[in-house]
This record gives sequence, structure tokens and C-alpha cells, in this order.
Amino acid sequence: MTQEILTRRDGVAGIISLNRPKAIHALTRGMCEDMMAALTGWASDDTVGVVMIDHAEGRGFCSGGDINLLRKSALEDGGISGRRFFYDEYRLNHQLFTYAKPVVAFMDGITMGGGVGISQPAAWRVATENTRYAMPESGIGLFPDVGGGWYLSRLDGHVGTFLALTGARLDGAECLWAGLSTHYLAADMLDEAKRRIAAGEEIGKVLAELSAEAPEPKIAAHAADIARHFAFDTLEEVIASLEADEGEWAQKQLAILRSKSPQACKVALRQLSQSLELDSFAKNMAMEYRIGARVLVLPDFAEGVRAVIVDKDNAPQWNPARPEQVTPDMLDAIFAPLPDNEEWKPS
Repeated sequence: MTQEILTRRDGVAGIISLNRPKAIHALTRGMCEDMMAALTGWASDDTVGVVMIDHAEGRGFCSGGDINLLRKSALEDGGISGRRFFYDEYRLNHQLFTYAKPVVAFMDGITMGGGVGISQPAAWRVATENTRYAMPESGIGLFPDVGGGWYLSRLDGHVGTFLALTGARLDGAECLWAGLSTHYLAADMLDEAKRRIAAGEEIGKVLAELSAEAPEPKIAAHAADIARHFAFDTLEEVIASLEADEGEWAQKQLAILRSKSPQACKVALRQLSQSLELDSFAKNMAMEYRIGARVLVLPDFAEGVRAVIVDKDNAPQWNPARPEQVTPDMLDAIFAPLPDNEEWKPS
């Protein structure tokens, strides 16, 4: 069996390469466990000065978590194995967020969902012309987890709310503009960057020297639109704001929003709002685990994956079907604490 995670040492660097190319390096529970083990070992190794995370081959850095496994869990075991996956994935996210040594993530290619979760905690996040960044969970009845509540809520100009609700894809230049990446390099310069970092050169200096001038970020032209339409606390208000704008961009976003799970969108709005009030990443992950444990077994997730990934008819039948049918009581139940022995903990 091919190893799904490749770890190696090069100079002062510990290197983790995702190695599941046929699945665009989607994370499995075993991959999360292997990554945590490598990080734990390097944490106490004085010869390791930096950790680099990249992918071994293929067109994406990481397309997300193992969605098919999660759907199977929802349909067959009441979400038990799905919860276990979330538990370990979130521990990996937290380990990276709190890691004492610098981490460099190379977001070359598709970086979505779980790929965001293992790249955003890094102090150094490198985008390229190949980067395609998104948190598309609202389209499959989920929510922007893996720390998405923490990161997206803290972006300027309500860009995070826009990304969470619409699942919009950003290219590398747009990631740099939004603050989701720290540097923009041409893909053919990545090997040189890795070589120099592994040789012990100062990370910021290397990335600055090798950075390319990013193209004009297309999203910047709509920054004012995003700030205006996505500033509201409720999904109904966001929709009403877009409906009142006859411009082409607003109408396109409205159509996209109407295709998403109303429940998932409302969960995401509350998630981002509550995350902004939390004082630690661990508390954010505990909140997201509660949400994940509930949403996993609600109808929209299995239906969303069916429509988008299994049957690919892109015609999900959401339940509830309309925003006004997703009540505050429903959301309260999704966000409620779990029994003490089921709550998520960092370790």
C-alpha cells in the first residue's frame, strides 16, 4: 500500500508531503495521525528548525477531508467514525496552530476544506499561480470547519463571511490580497525556496527574495460589494441586500447563495460570529466539533454529498428548504455542548 504521508528530513527541515494524488490528497484519519506523530517527534528534536508541508505530486495541495468516508459514516454508523475523524483532524489543526517551531505551508494547487486546516495555522503560507483556495462546505450541507470559524471571522471587510456562505474560489493573488497567504511565488520557484529553507536560511528573507509580483486580484474590484452585502448577522438580511442590488455581480452571488444549504449557511454565520468572541483556538475547535458532530448526521450532509460528489446532478433537495425554516431552536441544538465525556480536547 502506498504511504499516504511521506516524511523526511532535509538539513534543518522536517518535511511532510501529502501523498494521495488520486484523491487530490484528501485527508484520512490515518494521514492526520501520521502527521501528528511526525510533528510530535520533531518538536523535541533540536536538529529540526522548521517544518514544511507540501504535496508529493498531482494538481492539488489538499482537496479537503475524506468526504466519502464521512457520508458513509452518516448513513451507516450514526456518525461514529465521522466523529472520530473530526476529533483527530481537529487535534492536528490545533497542534499546528500551537506548534513551537515555524511551519511553512506550500499551497500550490487546490487548497480546500481540510487543506485550509493544515495550511492556515502555518506562520508562512505560500500561494502560487496554481492555488485554488475555497471553503465550499455550504454546498454539501457542512460548514467551514478545521478552524475556518477562527480564520474567516478575522478577515477584513466581511470577506470571510462571503467565502463561508458562497464557497467562492480564490486564486493565489486573491489569497495574498485577503491575507490568507503570506507570500506569492511562481510555482517553478518552490523547489529553490524549499532548498534554501532546509539549508538554514532565514525563512522570511528567502520567501521575500523569491516572491513574484502577483497579478491584480480580481476579488478586489468587489471589495465594497462584499463589505456591503455580507455585513449582516442573518442569512435573510444577506439575501435581501443582494436582491436589492440589480448589478450582475450581486445577482450572481444571489444565485449561488440560493443553491447552498440554508441550514449550513445559517450555521456558518453563527459559527463565525461566535468564534470572533472566543479567546483561544482550542475553544474554537471545541465549538466546531460540537457543530460537526450534529451536522454530520442531519439530512443535508448526506444529500449534499450525493448531489455534488456521488450522483453529480447538482440538484440537492435541502431539508429545511428555505432559510426561514431554519429556526433559532434548530441552531441552538446544533451548537449545544456535548456530554462532558464527548467534548473535544486538544490532547
